Amino acid sequence: MEVIRSIQNTRIKSWCKLHEKKYREKEQQFLIENEHLINEAISAHLLETLILKEDEKNSFDFEGPVYYVSEEVMKKLKMSQSLPACMGVCRIPKTNQHLGNKIILCDDVQDPGNVGTMIRSAYAFGFDSFIVSNLSADLYNDKTLRSTQGAIFHMNVCRGNLIDFITLLKRKDYKIYATSLKDAKGLSEFKNEEKIVLIFGNEGRGVRQELLEMADDRIFIEMNRFESLNVAMAATICCYWFRS
Repeated sequence: MEVIRSIQNTRIKSWCKLHEKKYREKEQQFLIENEHLINEAISAHLLETLILKEDEKNSFDFEGPVYYVSEEVMKKLKMSQSLPACMGVCRIPKTNQHLGNKIILCDDVQDPGNVGTMIRSAYAFGFDSFIVSNLSADLYNDKTLRSTQGAIFHMNVCRGNLIDFITLLKRKDYKIYATSLKDAKGLSEFKNEEKIVLIFGNEGRGVRQELLEMADDRIFIEMNRFESLNVAMAATICCYWFRS
């Protein structure tokens, strides 16, 4: 068994570049850590390369290339604080142009943990696509990936201009609902629809006014003691209400 022990190894240098968003976008690849995410990536046929610490047994059902690396190299590759036993290189999937019936639009949500949790909730409750604005957190940031708990491998996710998406979806007779604290109806007043788009906004300012004006209606979550919730929590509640 050959073990890569040098952090100057060409392959290792190439993988390390995937820590940066610009290289992820250029190479259309990203890194993942630990067994659960690797198994989810394998099941979605997105894992391209498996990386194992040299003392680890390969228990994965993966037929692609496998590389063993020293602890020093794994420390160089890792993204989290703890040292992983395994990592993987995945390819970024192409966007499915068929967006499905239930769609989330994420308007400039900055925190990758929020974006990841929203993807997890959307997948759990049967939504089909998750679209982030150009200023939202990176979909393939390590914190985003970990927060999805693997859901990102099974949902259609993409980035783009939300105004363009809403314009297209309105032509296709989707109901467009935006979350808002002003001029909005309580969530309990809404009935589930076959084709729904839910818009969630930035942690500080909420959904942009121009998007609010494009929506068919505005939603707020009725509460007893607080005016608003964290955006990921609000998305989870709304996804449950409009679940498939």
